[in-house]
Amino acid sequence: MTTKTADPQRSPIIESRDQLIASFARGEKPAERWRIGTEHEKFVYRTADHGAPDYASPGGIRDLLADLTRHGWQPVTEGDTVIALSGRDGSVSLEPAGQFELSGAPLDNLHQTCAETGRHLAQVKEAGERLGLGFLGLGMWPDKARADLPVMPKGRYDIMRRHMPRVGDLGLDMMLRTCTIQVNLDYASEADMAQKFRVGLALQPLATALFANSPFTEGKPNGKLSYRSHIWSDTDPARTGMLPFVFEDGFGYERYADYMLDVPMYFVYREGRYIDAAGLSFRDFLKGELSVLPGEKPTLDDWTDHLSTAFPEVRLKTFLEMRGADGGPWNRICALPALWVGLLYDQGALDAAWDLVRHWTLDERQALRDAVPTLALDAPLPGGGKLRDIAGEVLDIAHRGLAARGRLNAAGENETGFLDPLREIVRSGVVPAQSLLDRYHGAWGGDVSRVYAEESF
Repeated sequence: MTTKTADPQRSPIIESRDQLIASFARGEKPAERWRIGTEHEKFVYRTADHGAPDYASPGGIRDLLADLTRHGWQPVTEGDTVIALSGRDGSVSLEPAGQFELSGAPLDNLHQTCAETGRHLAQVKEAGERLGLGFLGLGMWPDKARADLPVMPKGRYDIMRRHMPRVGDLGLDMMLRTCTIQVNLDYASEADMAQKFRVGLALQPLATALFANSPFTEGKPNGKLSYRSHIWSDTDPARTGMLPFVFEDGFGYERYADYMLDVPMYFVYREGRYIDAAGLSFRDFLKGELSVLPGEKPTLDDWTDHLSTAFPEVRLKTFLEMRGADGGPWNRICALPALWVGLLYDQGALDAAWDLVRHWTLDERQALRDAVPTLALDAPLPGGGKLRDIAGEVLDIAHRGLAARGRLNAAGENETGFLDPLREIVRSGVVPAQSLLDRYHGAWGGDVSRVYAEESF
């Protein structure tokens, strides 16, 4: 999630709705300036007992952040509390229960992305050896109840924890018990954004299936392959979902701005603190009628903050976020951006992907999304068959897109090799969660704690 570093008092006041719409146009870039931003989270645990460390105890999250500064990371504070780090590889931030996230820098190619990931994982593993901490790559805590988990000292999380139970049953699980991999990608124009948004939404269930990696809850199988994805179905309907309006004629910046104006607020950030505005209207804020800040109008930074509080399957800021994948190991962290860059950063591949899904109806897209957390690649496909029936074709399209980009490493290799972990999943027909369940019912003898030895970084 977003870490607050800006001073809203220095940001321009929003005088009209047009400024909200224009904020998306500022993200437009020519293709030669498109970049790749990869975000990945991991669970932190004490190697002595697999418990989740709190923030302030010796060997806890604060010490982990401090240890990483030896690699040049600079502390980011909220008040007197270090809550993140910034550096050449982007930023390191904390999810609500201490899940550790790298929000990578915007990079030109996947070779750079994977090198960045490797540097980060080497740094945290080195710190973990000193502090007695390990790092687990899954989509959901396999054995922790909510009560087992700490809460990080970030003001927005206090507001969200109070608000989540009012609007859904699983929002606290989303905050405390899940990890994800996300990819941030650029667009050239409003039309380019719309086409990429539509392809991203329609094929997000395939990404969820290929990366499904959260089959356990509190030590037992939970009946899902991606419980993380299932959680989003009962978190907050006002700010989640498949956004059917994206597929309507005329979709663009204005329609997404209207959607965000209807998403209830969480907070306003002023003078170093978060003011609880949960459930209030940004439309009222535009009129100077927000009850917690009467007479005050929002700034562009307030709008940027608000954009970060919606959680659809694909999210628009000044770039597009692909949000459908469970957390997982190093090679799948590199594979997710390979999938989406291959599909979205070459026009031929983008057109081919759109041709594959453009005839799906709203109900068919929603039914596929609803089925995937349980069935993964066996989810029924619109028009008949199963999702696995198009998985290979989608990877072929991504492969062609990556080959067309022609981004080579020092050995002269292009980016297509980063798709290999996904190729193996499609070839075997076994998604990561099914492999975990096979081991749980087999070699592990029902002991989910074995996951720490086999799925840690």
